[in-house]
Amino acid sequence: MGKAMVDALAAASALVAGVSASVMVWRSWRRMRGWGRVMRILEELEEGFATPVERLRQIVDAMAIEMHAGLVSEGGSKLKMLVTYVHDLPTGDEKGIFYALDLGGTNFRVVRVVLDSRRSAISGHDVHRQPIPQNLMSSTSEELFDFIALSLKSFVERVENVSDPSQLERRDLGFTFSFPVKQTSSSSGNLIRWTKGFSVSDMVGKNVSEVLQQAINRKGLNMRVAVLVNDTVGTLALSNYHDEDTVAAVIFGTGTNACYLEQTEAVIKCQSLRKNSGRTAVNIEWGNFWSSHLPRTSYDAGLDSDTPNPNEQCFEKMISGMYLGDIVRRVILKMSQESDFFGHSSSKLHVPFILRTPLMAAMHGDDSPDLTAVAAILDDVFEIPDAPPHVRKLVVKVCDSVTRRAARLAAAGVVGILKKVGRDGSSSSSSLGNSSCRRRRAEGDGGRRRTVVAVEGGLYKNYGGFRECLTETIDEILGENYSRRVVIKQMEDGSGIGAALLAAAAAAST
Repeated sequence: MGKAMVDALAAASALVAGVSASVMVWRSWRRMRGWGRVMRILEELEEGFATPVERLRQIVDAMAIEMHAGLVSEGGSKLKMLVTYVHDLPTGDEKGIFYALDLGGTNFRVVRVVLDSRRSAISGHDVHRQPIPQNLMSSTSEELFDFIALSLKSFVERVENVSDPSQLERRDLGFTFSFPVKQTSSSSGNLIRWTKGFSVSDMVGKNVSEVLQQAINRKGLNMRVAVLVNDTVGTLALSNYHDEDTVAAVIFGTGTNACYLEQTEAVIKCQSLRKNSGRTAVNIEWGNFWSSHLPRTSYDAGLDSDTPNPNEQCFEKMISGMYLGDIVRRVILKMSQESDFFGHSSSKLHVPFILRTPLMAAMHGDDSPDLTAVAAILDDVFEIPDAPPHVRKLVVKVCDSVTRRAARLAAAGVVGILKKVGRDGSSSSSSLGNSSCRRRRAEGDGGRRRTVVAVEGGLYKNYGGFRECLTETIDEILGENYSRRVVIKQMEDGSGIGAALLAAAAAAST
């Protein structure tokens, strides 16, 4: 090979090396620039989701004010403040066998509870779970409730060990019905609309307790529908049965809601209440709470527009299990669009609600050295393989920001209830115009008594990061001295056992 050829090859090699080096430098610069954009997105997320205690106290005040407005007049607040007409909570003196039917979705449960008149002592209980056939979810009300009543009858025959349950002593039943209902008494209410996939059109507008009672009668059961409640009221009843200092109950699950005990004289919009009954349970329906102090971002607006009920349930969409995973997905999607740090952008990132909150919780709680659970979930859900360690850490930070905002806002909601009933340690509840709050403070209720808030739901039970942040934030808002008097008590199966206890209380009062 001639010298000229060697020189040419050397020059070409040098050129290629130079080009390769330039490409590598350019790619490195591009990655750095893209990573900088990603970090700015994270910073903007943390700033937009910020919940300093001053802001949380403004949300507390707004919640208490909206609660008061909702008690004064129908439509006076975003909060529906539904009167349940439940005055008589179980005292612990109840004795006998009581049933509950819990219909809250595509499954229903039947519960049998045995009471022996000792507070906090439930002698035993049995539970039967039954899926509802798909065809019955869009059939007729008679077919649907006949199926439920037949399952109830079979359960009674088994647990009571009888072949003809019509010969049994009459049993009282609590009916937990977790669909929108206009309550007309503690044992009756008319269905407003179906949700959760049901479309039994001839049922809308009917008294759901009456329809169930007719089906029970057709099946020859000697049973009376004694109370009609939702899951929050059942949880309140169960907690109060064990601890009479219970003042409220909150559900943190797929959705979220709360109820509490209010002085009947404060429920101005409902003149038919027994004013001499002292207290009544009020279903807040707090998922629809809104305040300008809530830290709403573009991610929340995008999620809201992709739901069947845009501009509704804004509070729920920030704090409940149905939505948290999708907020995380939206943040990751934006990051992937700003940088190639995920490699080729996955089409799965564009699918709403593909990341369920339990998987988000698993990523958030991954304590392995190399975050193997995070890598596996990114691969399984989004088809993003081999995410490098620094990307996995970033995803955990996103999960943490979303969870912290949710838990801290949820805590503000809880303290808002306590403020409304004069149990938050402040002296400003009188500004709500509630004379009963002023009287309780004069009696010293808020200053010395324990205050118990019952909590139930899969989000609270199974997501340790959410649960711990919630309780820590309640302490932060209330202050160390007063927070010692507030007890957050986790409950199990309040919607079932609690409804049976309310049936027992109703039986005792008749």
